[in-house]
Amino acid sequence: MTGIAIRIDDSDLAARLVQIEGLADAPKDELADGIGRLVQEQTRRRIEEEKTAPDGTPWKPNRAGTSILYAEGHLSRSVDYVASSHGVTIGSGLIYARIHQEGGTIKPKKGKTLRFMVGDAAVFARAVTMPARTWMGLSAENRADIEAAVRDWLGSVLQ
Repeated sequence: MTGIAIRIDDSDLAARLVQIEGLADAPKDELADGIGRLVQEQTRRRIEEEKTAPDGTPWKPNRAGTSILYAEGHLSRSVDYVASSHGVTIGSGLIYARIHQEGGTIKPKKGKTLRFMVGDAAVFARAVTMPARTWMGLSAENRADIEAAVRDWLGSVLQ
């Protein structure tokens, strides 16, 4: 008899399907916590060392000539995350975090001028325009790190 025959061995397939079905019960909160911690570390490194936006653009220098967004480390230390099985939220609760991220104009709430210090000198201004210094976000390298972490997590869950 001539012809062709194909034999399918599905013994491994059944085991893989059981593993995939197990993803529904996998500890996704552990994955979210790991991603949150990873992005927190990436963001802190960007503020403390890299001094660039997630796209690699260097931040505009400040007038005081000090370390940008890291005078005393408050912003870096404030970067935190909340993780659950539904996702991760990462950010800062500091009132000035948003103006650094998006830029904008600061005007006095009371009185006619703002007063702030540049080094040892007091400076007065009717308004101050802050350039955006995007510190939150993901670079291509950050995304690759997150994808690697997810692959590692999937590998451990599917074993």
